[in-house]
Amino acid sequence: MRKPAECETMVHIRAEIDRLDEALVRLLAERAGYIDRAAEIKAEVDLPARIGSRVEEVVTNVRRHATAYGLPPELVEKLWRRLIDWSIAREENRLGPDSMRKDG
Repeated sequence: MRKPAECETMVHIRAEIDRLDEALVRLLAERAGYIDRAAEIKAEVDLPARIGSRVEEVVTNVRRHATAYGLPPELVEKLWRRLIDWSIAREENRLGPDSMRKDG
């Protein structure tokens, strides 16, 4: 692992980006496991896949993290809203339509 300033060639840069991409995919897969478990729990307690207050809590958290790490919070929010939508769709595939559940 090299820090950005330690990369002397594009080969170094590309290797580090590839390493990080693999780590990001691994983390997304780990996150999906929690999404799947959330769907199981929500089914047990009759909660919908989309809980608006939780969506906004997640967005607030990632905007704060983005700012702390020097990233544009608007960009990170857009990315996360897409991730959240994907996660909710994944839950809905397991739960069925939200119209049958109460809002939590």
